[in-house]
Amino acid sequence: MHLGLFTAAFPDATLTEVADFAAANGYQALELAAWPQENGAERRYSGVCHVPTETLDAEGAAAIRTLLDERGLSISSLGFYPNVFDPDGATAQAAREHLPHVFRAASLLGVDVVGTFVGRNPARSVSNAFEDVKAVWPSLIASAREHNVAVAFENCPMIFSQDEWPGGKNLAYSPALWRELFRLLPGDDVGLNLDPSHLVWQMIDIERVVREFAPKILHVHAKDLEIDRDGLYDEGVMSLGMGWQVPRLPGLGEVRWDRFIAALFRHGYDGVVSVEHEDRSFEGSRELVERGFLIARDAIKPYLH
Repeated sequence: MHLGLFTAAFPDATLTEVADFAAANGYQALELAAWPQENGAERRYSGVCHVPTETLDAEGAAAIRTLLDERGLSISSLGFYPNVFDPDGATAQAAREHLPHVFRAASLLGVDVVGTFVGRNPARSVSNAFEDVKAVWPSLIASAREHNVAVAFENCPMIFSQDEWPGGKNLAYSPALWRELFRLLPGDDVGLNLDPSHLVWQMIDIERVVREFAPKILHVHAKDLEIDRDGLYDEGVMSLGMGWQVPRLPGLGEVRWDRFIAALFRHGYDGVVSVEHEDRSFEGSRELVERGFLIARDAIKPYLH
């Protein structure tokens, strides 16, 4: 396994600047943020573009590869995490139209995985949400396959605020839902971008997930999570994590990274573990963000040697 980072935490840095930092500090791969160039941030850590997917051509892809090759870095994935079922129809349609650009850009770059969300209209029931999946995702998967790119769905429920109540904006958050999703969208090229932090507050056994879904783990996000016990006391589990799930850098939360990475090794995962930085204690300046990535590196990299 190799250590990588998701570039979305560097919204104001160029790809060259991010690559220089990563290479100088023990990182081996980048997951490139791939939102539309003129998108703008819809939420924290979104709207970031480090690869111009709409306009990328073979020459531009070769320049990116050269930039990273010279620094000893690979590309683990292109990352675009929208909601293709957003209640705002224009937002949903824009996401559906952008994903094929991301698949095409991944192919040009020689990258075989795109990380994304299944999405969900939070007001729709689970059964109705799966009907939406059947209506939209087969054609998107077909587009990915045209470019020989696999689709890795991240397992974040996307329920952090009242506008995402009650169902969250991403359907693929639990084993039962993954089983149904993969039944509807079969194939070795459809799987998970597994983030263990989202399993912590749901009380889902992380090692068991790795054991059951090992063939479907196409990419791994490294993010930790702290349960704010006072918030949990005040809000209770019926709040679905709002008010007490606190994203942390690896090593600063409740994930057992030794056990998680051991499970990945044991069940054959040999890809990149990509640090996803969403820790409010280490944002607000480039220096703080970089310090956060150093903390994450020191927490994870010893287990990857």
